[in-house]
Amino acid sequence: MILEQLPLARQLDLVFRELKEELAQLTSGTVFVQIRNNMVGKFGIRHFPLESKGTEIKMAERGLSDSHQLSFRQTALESLKLKRWTHGEIQFEFAMRQDLLCTSVTFESNYNMANLVSESNKNKRDF
Repeated sequence: MILEQLPLARQLDLVFRELKEELAQLTSGTVFVQIRNNMVGKFGIRHFPLESKGTEIKMAERGLSDSHQLSFRQTALESLKLKRWTHGEIQFEFAMRQDLLCTSVTFESNYNMANLVSESNKNKRDF
């Protein structure tokens, strides 16, 4: 499979499928996806597996169910419609609250000054 031939939505779907087992053990965290030229590079989960009540710390008893994961993945795929850049990172934060999945999405665009300066120099030569 050649990554360049896959639409970003399909790549994101593959990311969530790869993270399925890990998400099944977590009740909160952040899925991050680094993107360069509209291709997924590095991805993973920053997770918060410990819950505390007072001084007592415990692991979550269960993580996201299959239906929660499906909903989470659909939210992530839908959010791609709002992305307007080719380089950056998307963070999908999630938390279970009273058996309800709560999510939020953060987009971070990245630009490279070296590319900007080299483009500027090319344009000056064209005049």
